[in-house]
Amino acid sequence: MFADHAKIYIKSGDGGDGHVSFRRELYVPDGGPDGGDGGKGGDIVFVIDKGMNTLSDYRHKRKYVAANGKEGGKRRCTGASAEDLILKVPEGTVIREAESGKVIADMSGGNEREVVLRGGRGGTGNMHYATSTMQAPKYARPGQPGQELMVELELKVIADVGLLGYPNVGKSTFLSRVTNARPKIANYHFTTLQPNLGVVDMGNGKGFVIADIPGLIDGASEGIGLGHDFLRHIERTRLLVHIVDASGSEGRDPVEDIRAINAELERFNPELMQVPQIIAANKTDIIQTEEGEEDPVARLTAEFGPEGMKVYPISAVTGKGVNELINAIYERLQQIGKEPVVYEKEYIPKNNVPDLPYEVFVNEDGEYVIEGPMIEKMLGYTNLESEKGFLFFQQFLKDRGILDDLEALGITDGDTVRMYGFAFDYYK
Repeated sequence: MFADHAKIYIKSGDGGDGHVSFRRELYVPDGGPDGGDGGKGGDIVFVIDKGMNTLSDYRHKRKYVAANGKEGGKRRCTGASAEDLILKVPEGTVIREAESGKVIADMSGGNEREVVLRGGRGGTGNMHYATSTMQAPKYARPGQPGQELMVELELKVIADVGLLGYPNVGKSTFLSRVTNARPKIANYHFTTLQPNLGVVDMGNGKGFVIADIPGLIDGASEGIGLGHDFLRHIERTRLLVHIVDASGSEGRDPVEDIRAINAELERFNPELMQVPQIIAANKTDIIQTEEGEEDPVARLTAEFGPEGMKVYPISAVTGKGVNELINAIYERLQQIGKEPVVYEKEYIPKNNVPDLPYEVFVNEDGEYVIEGPMIEKMLGYTNLESEKGFLFFQQFLKDRGILDDLEALGITDGDTVRMYGFAFDYYK
């Protein structure tokens, strides 16, 4: 079965303990402490593997633990740091914290490597604790523990165009005609079990990626059948194409089909209704209308044209109208633009941002300034121009006690807070 969802336990390695030892050499009866530092524990790192297209590996093994750092040694020897544990995932995988569902990382949009859990730092050996009054310290610092987390991996197919339609309306036939994909085609009355991806090559460097999103059933948005497993793939697409059986050969009403599918999309994620849609009226080669009956293509146009959905009559079997549809899809994609759909970071595992220094002070203009390596690092993580990103960063400031520091300096509502080129009005 196609695997696009998995829940796994991950843990980074513990840091190695610092060592307690003393220099013992001939003619050096009172050698000082020489215990070395422990090594760093291994990180948990997710990387994109272009050769993967499912998460099936994570269905068989659900626990991933990185190695621990080695203990420090005598003669100021530092323990070996552990190797990072690399977890390979297909492009388009979204990593979420399992309990809250918040996004830790989206492995797409150029993000090919993400350190999700950092290994514990190694402890310091007793060589660091010698003082004028304590020349033979018999203690060392233990290594920091690693981090642990339950995460959900969710694969959202990355495609420019998503094909929608009930089973047996001709999506697979259409996909096989216009792309390099080779889906199984037969007169099945049940849905394809996995999204079929294909590249439409129009020549001269023009083309796009198209995905046959498996046929939906009523109640898919509520998880009936395989609904949630398939609906998530639509969230990445920039254009939706409804394939309908205009001939009614299966006894389906194309207008009712489009209404039903859009209702499922809206229940699953209302934002999907903002994605542009067009209609491919398929099986026009076998349309048979009695005298006085309304042409089904004209009916679709009258129904959905006012809503901005253009109708293209095609026959996936004979190829009639297919080139016109492909050209129309390409032109529409050029109008929409190529900005990828990337999910913003909403969650950072505890202690994943090292305890780097920062400072809060009031400058000569009376503005409250926050700066330091910790702030720079977090600004690199976060898109402050989005509402989610801004709220995420605000929560970070609260969790780290930085807002408390501002209040201790006497900040009041309306005062300006400045951070590396960003300026905000403070309101509690």
